[in-house]
Amino acid sequence: MNPTLAALLIIAALFAAMHALQEWGRRLGERDRRLDPGNDRSGQGATEGAVFGLLSLFLAFTFSGAGARFDARRQLIVEEANDIGTAWLRIDLLPAGRQPEIRDLFRRYTDARLDTYRLLPDVQAAKAARARSQALQQQIWSKSVTAARATGQAPPSMLLLPALNDMLDITTTRTAAASFHPPVVIMSMVVILALLGSIFAGYGAAGRKSRNGIHILGFAAVMTIAIYVIVDYEYPRFGLIRVDASDQLLVDVRRSMN
Repeated sequence: MNPTLAALLIIAALFAAMHALQEWGRRLGERDRRLDPGNDRSGQGATEGAVFGLLSLFLAFTFSGAGARFDARRQLIVEEANDIGTAWLRIDLLPAGRQPEIRDLFRRYTDARLDTYRLLPDVQAAKAARARSQALQQQIWSKSVTAARATGQAPPSMLLLPALNDMLDITTTRTAAASFHPPVVIMSMVVILALLGSIFAGYGAAGRKSRNGIHILGFAAVMTIAIYVIVDYEYPRFGLIRVDASDQLLVDVRRSMN
């Protein structure tokens, strides 16, 4: 199933569950009022405050973390574009006869790196593109080392090979950064607290002469939208929030290779 569609289905299910729990909480509240109309319920505010306070804390924590990781991923795209561009320029240090083959490998490598992220959310196609880029890495490195040694001079080895090393290392950093997400228990706590908050919200609305549909639907809608935005922020290749604009830097580097 498409990850974007799966996320939307989960959010829709969460909205339905929150709405149902609000209704259940309202009925519980109305039943308690019928059974014990004179009971003072002022002490319930502490429990509700604790739940909603924790919910606010977890939402702020997950949103802040998602934003930080989003910015880090954009910065890594800039770094990779710089690393590839620098290594490309330093190919000039190699013997003229060996440069065309290595430059062709660079073009294919850059295309594979672009496809690794451009093909998402097709995960399998993206993995195939990453495998191509890894195979090209080995060819670029081995042929560049051989060509650098053939010059019999120090500059190619001292300038080109470190630039190649940076170009190869950044791919591991980007792959690791893409896999860093909040622990499942954190997101589970957000969902659980949102569901508990729905019960309390419904319970607190009990006893009113008229039902306020905006109040009931509004709470569920606001919470599910907030959670969706956090998840979308956390996976910027699958939803509405994207880092595709930063990929233009790599596209520009690739265009300069023509």
